[in-house]
Amino acid sequence: MRIALVGIGKIALDQHVPALADSPDWDLAATVSRSGSVPGVDAFTDIDAMLKAHPDVGTVSLCLPPVPRFDAAVQVLRAGRHLMLEKPPGATLSEVHVLADLARAQGVTIFASWHSRMAHGVAAAKAWLAGKTVHKGRIIWREDIRKWHPGQDWILAAGGMGVFDPGINALSILTEILPAPVHLRTAELDVPANRQAPIAARLNLSQDITADLDFRQEGPQTWDIELQTDAGHLALRMGGNLLEVDGTRVDGQDSIMGEYPALYARMAGLVRDGASDLDLAPMVLVADAFTLGQRTTVDPFDF
Repeated sequence: MRIALVGIGKIALDQHVPALADSPDWDLAATVSRSGSVPGVDAFTDIDAMLKAHPDVGTVSLCLPPVPRFDAAVQVLRAGRHLMLEKPPGATLSEVHVLADLARAQGVTIFASWHSRMAHGVAAAKAWLAGKTVHKGRIIWREDIRKWHPGQDWILAAGGMGVFDPGINALSILTEILPAPVHLRTAELDVPANRQAPIAARLNLSQDITADLDFRQEGPQTWDIELQTDAGHLALRMGGNLLEVDGTRVDGQDSIMGEYPALYARMAGLVRDGASDLDLAPMVLVADAFTLGQRTTVDPFDF
């Protein structure tokens, strides 16, 4: 199947392009970007021009930042093409509901792709937790914004989500593996004096689960989820790629490179089945954090 990739930035070049190059399901036929491109692939700077030039492209994958994504997504769906959305699927919940209704009306697939759910240890963690009771848990998700988003001012602007851009990955795993739904109780958001989005956050969730999210960690990065249950202690490390039970490694790999190939395999299956997957549970928790969050102004931040 032929696919177009819109938004040729860091995440597209690091993850999407290699995943598509190795995929048995997809042929990358076109790209759309203001400045980026992929060697040997037809490049455009306008989505509408690409859609008109490539009626053979049945699917479009959007890797744009959240705020400009909606208008591009509407163009794709109105053209009758299947749509894959990089996380988060939109800047607001309401616009994603609009996209879901439009996809349904057009009879095409829409997929909100939570890449961390495809991490190597997640499925095994979900299976182990099935039928168990979670008594307590903690998420520690700390990484270096300058390493993963160098110079990307949009991520700390209104709509950019700030630390929830990576933090939503942890929440996507949590909402996938827990045997019972989770909801937000309280939140604290640290917002730099010269920015609009939080650079750090602390969440208190039901089931006595806490989350410590920070975009300022230098050196080794930390992406851990630990849950204490009635049958023992489960830990997912390295962003969900390593699973430990009672301190013993039982599943996973020392790599994050399998997530995007798995996403594109999932998208291929949805298109073939005429189905959609638009789970918004992780985004609901983030929206609730912005609604309930107690804001503290912290030191200005500059790249």
